[in-house]
Amino acid sequence: MKRFIDLADFEPAAVRDLIALAQKLEREPEPQALAGKVLGLLFMNPSLRTLASFQAGMARLGGSSFVITPGQGTWNLESRQGVMMDGDRAEHVREGIPVLASYSDALGIRSFAEGKDLNADLAETGFRAMAELVDKPLINMESAMNHPCQALADWKTMDELGVPDHGKFVLSWVYHPRALPLAVPAAAMTMAAQRGMEVVVLRPEGYEVPAPLADKTRALAKTSGGSFTETSDRASALKGARVLYAKEWGSTRHYGDARAEAELRKPLSEWRVEEPWFQSADPRCHFMHCLPVRRNVAVADALLDGPRSVVVREAYNRMPAQMAVLHRMLAR
Repeated sequence: MKRFIDLADFEPAAVRDLIALAQKLEREPEPQALAGKVLGLLFMNPSLRTLASFQAGMARLGGSSFVITPGQGTWNLESRQGVMMDGDRAEHVREGIPVLASYSDALGIRSFAEGKDLNADLAETGFRAMAELVDKPLINMESAMNHPCQALADWKTMDELGVPDHGKFVLSWVYHPRALPLAVPAAAMTMAAQRGMEVVVLRPEGYEVPAPLADKTRALAKTSGGSFTETSDRASALKGARVLYAKEWGSTRHYGDARAEAELRKPLSEWRVEEPWFQSADPRCHFMHCLPVRRNVAVADALLDGPRSVVVREAYNRMPAQMAVLHRMLAR
């Protein structure tokens, strides 16, 4: 494996093989598997779980890592092309990334969506420009429209919980004070489609899935024996659901227009997940969220702290899932 950019780049059998390796590394640690190997981690945006889980996973495999957060102990990095660098950004990614890659055996990059031009973000313009500068194994630690590391951990989590491959997976929009990126929602629904699930996106009007992502999810579902629909009808969406995966994202109807987006979301604060949402769901329905989550804004305390919630288990699974990716990339 040379690149881990999109879980959909792999056949479902290959994903299951990675999950099996993650489970094996949990049972039978290999503390010298990556001895002498160095993982570079470039975070253009904040992180808690991704940063800590990669560092911990690399250490458990016997390797080491370094973290670069531009502007925090290092020069600010400019990523735009063709600009006059007369501001506060002293270094360009065109020099910085090849240098970091030269110090590493593998490089991870996190670079969020700009949130201004939907088509540019759907095309992964920023991440692709940086990826082209890397001549080492590369890991997508979250880009404009993808988060394969989270998706792999979520698949592993559902396997451990006994969620059937063709069960009903509901991805629900939830309230947040501001617009957030589509990376995790996109990765979650495509992952569930690869798994062969009945994927339903539950969202208010104005927060529809962009057509290219919907088409991608539909095609993956067709290949794996699943399905894809989206709706604003909560009762029908959750009927028989085995998983409710909550996530915040910005309006696709008003993408890049902060004022119009704020007006659209203003009356939607009731889109906060609480136990009554599960009345028509399967009694075994689990609640998932990638974290961080705003308590009592997106999800009620009682649900997050209750028996349905598996958010901490999801977060733990980031580490073994990523250990499997690193092992596959770098082990002799």
